[in-house]
Amino acid sequence: MTGTSFYMLCGVWALVMLAIFIQAIRLSYRIEARSPDLANRSGFPRNAMMFHTVTNANVARDQETQAMRRRMNRLLLIVLAGFALLWAGVSLVQSVE
Repeated sequence: MTGTSFYMLCGVWALVMLAIFIQAIRLSYRIEARSPDLANRSGFPRNAMMFHTVTNANVARDQETQAMRRRMNRLLLIVLAGFALLWAGVSLVQSVE
């Protein structure tokens, strides 16, 4: 694989991983809005409480919110798998060279 094509592939990979992670963050904010214990009532912006939504801490127990949480977890697993695949691919390319 030439250097240019490798960098292009890594760039596309990075954009895809970023887009998927942004979708997971947006879902986290929607889950927080539906969960009374996690709702932001301060009026000031804050970071997404992804740790709480991933671990199901203080998250509303209704079916729709739990389905959103499962979807967010799937998106985060896709990002994790994407990093693992990139690591495996780079290791494979380095071992061939």
